[in-house]
Parts: sequence; C-alpha cells; structure tokens
Amino acid sequence: MQYVNLGSSTMKVSKVALGTMTFGKMNTEKEAFAIMDRARELGITYFDTANNYGGGVGLRGRVEQMMNRWFREGDKRRESVILASKFGLEVEEEADGVNDAMGLSAYKMRRSLERSLKRLGTDRLELYTMHHEDRQANWDEIWGAYENLIAQGKIYYAGSSNFSAWELCRAKFEAEKRHFLGMVVEQHKYNLFCRLPELEMFPASRALGVGISAYNPLCGGYLTENALNPRPGTRAAGDNIYSKTMGVYNEGPYREQLVRFDKLCKEAGLLQSDVAMAWVCHNPYVNVVIIGPRTVEQLERSVRAAELKLDDDFLRALDEIFPGPGGEAPKAYMRF
Repeated sequence: MQYVNLGSSTMKVSKVALGTMTFGKMNTEKEAFAIMDRARELGITYFDTANNYGGGVGLRGRVEQMMNRWFREGDKRRESVILASKFGLEVEEEADGVNDAMGLSAYKMRRSLERSLKRLGTDRLELYTMHHEDRQANWDEIWGAYENLIAQGKIYYAGSSNFSAWELCRAKFEAEKRHFLGMVVEQHKYNLFCRLPELEMFPASRALGVGISAYNPLCGGYLTENALNPRPGTRAAGDNIYSKTMGVYNEGPYREQLVRFDKLCKEAGLLQSDVAMAWVCHNPYVNVVIIGPRTVEQLERSVRAAELKLDDDFLRALDEIFPGPGGEAPKAYMRF
C-alpha cells in the first residue's frame, strides 16, 4: 500500500480509502466487518463515512453506528484508522426542523458532529467534511466553527465534497484571510465516464494546494465486467437504491462506449474494473481513491488494481473511447 499526505496536510493516509456508503444496504453487518478487517490487513488506514449513510429513509446514521460496534471489537481498531465523516445533507432529524435541510451553517455543523461522535463512539474525527457546497454559506461563520472545533480537539482537519471549482476558491480565499488552513482535501466524483473535473476542478485544486479524493472510480459498477450483462444484485443491474439513477450508462452512446471498453480490455487480457481503477489512480491530480466494495473479494481486487500500470498506448485508447473535456480551461474550449 502506498501512503500519501492527505492534500495540504502532513497527515499520512493510504492511497486507497475505504468508503462505507454500501454498508448496511448492499451487505450485512457481518460482511461489512469482514471488509473493514481485511482493509486493515491490506494497509488501508483511511475510512470514509457520512452522517446520512445507512440505506435510505429512516436509516440515516446507521453506518456510523455499525462502525462503532466494529471499533469496540478492540485490537486498536479506532486508533489505527484515519476516520472521516461528512455533514450538510438532510438527515431526517425532526428536532432540527427547517435546519435539517441541506446546507452549511455553524448550527448544523456542531449538532451534526456531536451526533456523529456519539454514533461512532469516538471523541474526535481526523477529517470532517462538508458533504455538498452551499452557495449561500457564510464562510466567516463556517471557518469560525471549524476553528473552534479544531481547538477543542474534536476534529483535526476540514474537508469538502461535491464543490465547484469557483466555490472551492472562494472558501480557500476566505480561510486565508483568517490565517486558517481551510479544507485540505476535496472529495469529488471522477471516473472514465465522468471527466469534467479535468476542466477546472483539478487545476484549481492543485493551485490551491487542496488534494483530490476521487470517489465512484467504477461508476457504480458500470465500468466493470458485469456492466453489459449485469448479474442480479449488482449495482450495474440497477436494482438497488444506489444505481436507480445510473441506468443511463447502459443506453445509447454510453452502451456503445461500454462495448468498445469491453473489447479493449479483453484484447489486453485485463478486467474492466481493474482498468477503471488503475486509470483513476494514474492521474497525478488524484491524491486518494475512495472505493466502495460490497465484498472482501471486491476490496482485494481494487487494492491490487491500484498498483496496475497502464502503458501510453492503452491510455490513448481509453481516451478515444472516453474523451475528456479537452484539457484544462480555457484551452479546452478555445479549440472551437
């Protein structure tokens, strides 16, 4: 396992992070425990969760509770993990009333953190992430709350997720005015189908010193060997809550891309999921790759795939099948 500084921090984390969004819905608690145990054995130190993970309405927060039970099994499980959780989305906290709506505020941050710490059975988070940008956010309020929580030792670093490049810039500039580090890492969707971050997010993050944690490297199962003929129960089959909105990838021009991708991988003697994972890891802008395995086998394969090297000819062939935005802005749209 390779270890890297998490973005602009000097905290070391594993290059491959364990995402937990599938826990409790697409596998059992026993299977989730086995995945976390094996992740530790493979050298994964960075575990990512969120206060709304759990499987849908009425179950939000269940994954944090599940991880608490795993931590309590001992063997320094909690001490050996860089633990990240997120806040900012609706979580059905009736007591919060209108403040339960998606958004960022000091009120929401503090209350969400206290609840997450209680569910997780821990006294701190190494990374506390804003789950989605809020363009109405008051950054003096947000950064002031982060500073207080860091001073109290309840969190170590701030992070963001699903931000636009310009909002990332605005947040960092406001942090600098306060002589505060701001977010050290941005968690962003990135895979062969979704290459828009190359246009502005990646160059902005590098200029700002913010790392990129890429999630969804396999596009919810559509960049795997199961995509064209999905088995029941897999994400690509579209029969679970995480893939209902992703069926578009099995239609029209997207399916044509999958057919070409399938042919390319088979000719090279490689599995599609391995190629998709290796391609994301290959990008120098990507600091960490977050995986979401349903099984121990998927976990092990993703870790192996992170070490796979793709040659220049193969990378060019992938670019032909999955063309990106044409490089960084503004050069990308000055071609026309």
